[in-house]
Amino acid sequence: MSFSAIRSIATSALTATQVQMQVTSNNIANADVTGYTRKVATQTTLVSGGSGVGTSVTAVAGVVDKYLLADTVSAASALGAATVAAAKADAAQSLLGSTSGSDDAGTSIAAAITSLQSALTSLGGTVESTTLQNLTLDSFASLTANLRETTSSIQDLRADADKQIADGVAIANQALVEIGALNDLIVQAKAQGRSTGDLEDKRNLALATLAEQLDVSYIVKADGQMRVSTTSGTPLVDGTVHQLSYSPATLVTADTVFAAISVDGKTISGEIASGAIGGLLEQRDKVLPAMIDTLDTLAKATIDLVNAAYNAGTSLPAPATLTGSTAVSGSDGFAATGTLRLALVEADGALVSSEDIDLSQFTTMDDLVDALDALPGISASIASGQLVIASDAGQGVALADDAQMGITATGFSDYFGLNDLLTGDSAGSIRVRSDLLDGSTALSVNALSLDTLSPGDLAVSPSSSVVQGLADALSESIDFPASGKLAASSSTLAGYAAAIVGAIAATVETTTSTLDTRQLAYDSASNALTSLTGVNIDEETARLSTLEQEYQTAAQLLEALNAMFDALLSAANSA
Repeated sequence: MSFSAIRSIATSALTATQVQMQVTSNNIANADVTGYTRKVATQTTLVSGGSGVGTSVTAVAGVVDKYLLADTVSAASALGAATVAAAKADAAQSLLGSTSGSDDAGTSIAAAITSLQSALTSLGGTVESTTLQNLTLDSFASLTANLRETTSSIQDLRADADKQIADGVAIANQALVEIGALNDLIVQAKAQGRSTGDLEDKRNLALATLAEQLDVSYIVKADGQMRVSTTSGTPLVDGTVHQLSYSPATLVTADTVFAAISVDGKTISGEIASGAIGGLLEQRDKVLPAMIDTLDTLAKATIDLVNAAYNAGTSLPAPATLTGSTAVSGSDGFAATGTLRLALVEADGALVSSEDIDLSQFTTMDDLVDALDALPGISASIASGQLVIASDAGQGVALADDAQMGITATGFSDYFGLNDLLTGDSAGSIRVRSDLLDGSTALSVNALSLDTLSPGDLAVSPSSSVVQGLADALSESIDFPASGKLAASSSTLAGYAAAIVGAIAATVETTTSTLDTRQLAYDSASNALTSLTGVNIDEETARLSTLEQEYQTAAQLLEALNAMFDALLSAANSA
């Protein structure tokens, strides 16, 4: 072998070892950099004429297993969704409270109903007590406020989720733009034969960030370009970056129609099943509204039961005008049986006059209104779609009946909503009637007697039966329809409220368990990827020591070759 061949081999060894040392040193320097993968220099033998003439480094690339990377990306999406679900469940549970507390009263809506029942029990013993009446009103107000505030807070959670969706879209778009820019650099570097390992690390990091927000599919083409799409195939990066578009709602209510997440005008909201955005969509559009549905079911049942009982009573002094809450029209059919007593009374409850009316004689609302309007001292009409009964001379109007309205056992006053305690039709709108709260109207714990009376007789007086009716309403077991996550069931109001709290507690347990499972799966995939691609400083340091020895050996070979060449040259000159 010629001296020149030996020199070429030794020089190529020095050059290759220098590159290997540079790669290894770079690995050590970047060991703690997030997303950095260990780089390996591919070294091959140079052959000429069938004989080895040295070595060369042909490529420097990262050690990334595409299957482990895919597993990690998928696990990141699943973890993102699970994290959102667990966080929202915890927040909802804090709003709904618990069924027990340190004082055994608890903090939930069920506890508020229990407190109301206690107030009614106390009032039933002393119906005339203004103090106990006010405490009972306060209990009703607390219960309705609890329902309203809880519903409002859950709507706030939906609003927060909507804003977080917008934030997630912005993060996803930033990642898409970064992937697109890195694609261009990688394709260019490959074409020029330069290393793309560090660029691919940054792109994989951007891909992981994207996957945390939404579930995606991707492939890497032969030229190094990564193509990304939704799992349903809508392109996100395909030589062009297709950014997501989303505008959050300015105000979130039960009636809010949210904008769609779109790409190039195509709606993709339904294509996002995982990642933080997928989890937020699920919470905003399904999970949280389902919780509100159960609260609405509870609120409607509370309104119906309480008002049915409360309409059996009257306040003292009795009101001069009764205005219904039920929408009616004069042409509506009317079917009822039983007798309605309508009385005009003084402020102290003394009878002025009364009339007993057979309700079975009427077939339309107009018939009923005409008959009521014809009574002495009474004006009756349908105004703004509601029945109005008023005293002409300003006396109080009191009602009592043994009527059955239609196919229900609801009394006349309840049927038309002439003396409702609660207003609204949902958990978000339920309230105690405003004139009761401001004190302009007394609590209706009095009843009009159905006994035979004469003018001047006491017709309206305090009645424990009205209060007992309210207490019984709260304790009555009724049929609740399926709502939210709750199946159809028979329960008391407090029992149903406890079931709502129990359901969110079960949800918290489930979401926490799922989060732990998803975290474990992500950690496992991530650790497997890191084990393969991460930098082990001890190994790299040992490798660097080996390369230093190889470099010294090649340098010594070159030095020996130079010495031999000098010796030959000296011998030649001497000859």
